[in-house]
Amino acid sequence: MSKTRAFQLGAAALAAAGVLSACSGGTDAGSIPPATPNSGAATSDSSGGDLAPRVPSSLPTNTLLSDPCNALSADQVRTIGLTGPGARADDQTGPSCKWRSTSYDSNVVFVGALTANKNGLNDIYANQPKDKYFEPTTINGYPAVYADVTDNRSGGDCTLWVGVTDQLSAYVSGQIIDGPNKSNPCPVVERVATAMVQHLQGS
Repeated sequence: MSKTRAFQLGAAALAAAGVLSACSGGTDAGSIPPATPNSGAATSDSSGGDLAPRVPSSLPTNTLLSDPCNALSADQVRTIGLTGPGARADDQTGPSCKWRSTSYDSNVVFVGALTANKNGLNDIYANQPKDKYFEPTTINGYPAVYADVTDNRSGGDCTLWVGVTDQLSAYVSGQIIDGPNKSNPCPVVERVATAMVQHLQGS
């Protein structure tokens, strides 16, 4: 994935533990390139300049910002098929956490908060002309979009961006090297994103 990596979101419901057995790439959190803020991104105000759908109700973000490894509960991590407790990383884009698959050690999934951008999904939408794929969806009622400046979904990479507030986007990114989801990683990412939103809703 490139350094200017875009933003992505997907939808596809998958069943329990086997899903993330296919989800876990063998690279560090640092291998997920930082998303750079868009200087020309639309602002989230009421002046009609919105590009992305509005968030229906802001989710609590304290957990996501203070320690994204707590963005999933221990039960969710086990059910999805990940190993806990996750490894935290911080860079210029914001905090993130990496989990490995219990079934395929080379598969990883990342959850992070894109604090470098201040306009939530509007900044993701503003980047659309640079993206190789851009597929809006919703995650548990929250606006989201699958998007990235490179398209390696057939090779196991998928990124989903979720609007958790109108000013903050979270991302879930999967690097699936082995297993049945290697050529179809987005359902894995969607499952993790759904769990994240549900956990934040209950926090």
